[in-house]
Amino acid sequence: MVQEPYIGAVQVELVILVKLIIAHLLGDFFLQPYKWVKDKQTRKIRSPWLLAHVGTHAVLMSVLLWDLDQMPMLLAIMIIHYGVDLLKVYAQRPTTQTFWFFLDQALHFITLFVCWYLFTGADMPELVDLGTAELIMLTGAIFLTAPVGLSLKVFLSRWSVELEDNNSLEKAGSYIGILERLLVYVFVLSGHWEAIGFLIAAKSVFRFSDLKDAQNRRLTEYILIGTLLSFGLAILTGMLVTILAQTLQ
Repeated sequence: MVQEPYIGAVQVELVILVKLIIAHLLGDFFLQPYKWVKDKQTRKIRSPWLLAHVGTHAVLMSVLLWDLDQMPMLLAIMIIHYGVDLLKVYAQRPTTQTFWFFLDQALHFITLFVCWYLFTGADMPELVDLGTAELIMLTGAIFLTAPVGLSLKVFLSRWSVELEDNNSLEKAGSYIGILERLLVYVFVLSGHWEAIGFLIAAKSVFRFSDLKDAQNRRLTEYILIGTLLSFGLAILTGMLVTILAQTLQ
């Protein structure tokens, strides 16, 4: 009974970190139109959308945390985020966009963790006593939608230019990918691993006619790489979230 206030304080600290991650995912992958990205790449520091992008992150973090005491941490995150984005737009080249995309995201997540750790004074060994499983599950679901979808698009872009347009519905592939990853995620969290096999089989049946008509080995390999990466990331995320949720209960 004596430890309850302390455990509650540590729980608040972890919730802050999770909310910072959610704000980043929303700001970078859901609330950043493609025209902002292109304008930043073209006009660099002169792009007004660079400031708009950082401002979007500031608003999201402020709304989710809703705590004036966290303003120094938010200010530090905003300044570093601005600097990282500037570094990316000036350093990347057409041949290195994939590398800088993933490095940019890695630096942002490191920034969130370091600022959270320094400004909240979190005691890492005590985090196992927390009960924030639901929030972690939500973070995993958000991660598997647009963030993973865009990451796969960037990673596969080196091969997609070699394939002809197959006149598919606009953004249909993106929506299909999001739905299949969320389904796999739910199956892993609920322990129904056998359902993943049925999902893979169903997708294979629907894709069989496309591959047969195309008679294109490159298309087959492209689809296999994308599918395996999509399913693999969903499974790994589900396993990680399951472990974290069980540990933090």
